[in-house]
Amino acid sequence: MSEEKTLVVPPMLVAELDELTSHYPDKRAALIPMLHRFQEELGGWISPEIMEWCAEYLDMEPVEVYGVASFYPMFHMRPRGEHVVSVCHNVSCDLRGAREILARVCEVTGCRPGGTSQDGRFTVLGVECQGACTAAPMLDLDGVYHENLELDDVDRILGGVE
Repeated sequence: MSEEKTLVVPPMLVAELDELTSHYPDKRAALIPMLHRFQEELGGWISPEIMEWCAEYLDMEPVEVYGVASFYPMFHMRPRGEHVVSVCHNVSCDLRGAREILARVCEVTGCRPGGTSQDGRFTVLGVECQGACTAAPMLDLDGVYHENLELDDVDRILGGVE
């Protein structure tokens, strides 16, 4: 028989979520900002326990929360590294060298696209258009865009990560 995990939500976060949901005519509308707060505060990803907690809090079915969390790429459905490197691979970036940039990112970090390095420092993602087509190829490191990349830029950018 397996033990069910129980999520302990810090009281300060519950108070924040109570305040957040008070601003919506239907508290279910607060799901996306709620998921953002959980991801920021509780480990950088949305665990099944978080989804179940949100579902109960918002009077939803867990599958509804899962549908939202799994649809949006900004929500991580499994643990991720301390730093997230997202390399755009849409047409503009691809035509200007995104494949080579992604390969170099994988070499430097020691992980493949969609994976996390063994030391837990990096998660590497291949992502769709990030809206930086005129400055292709690009990568996003922890929410900061780096554009017009050359292969050497990858070493410089990732080498400067604390």
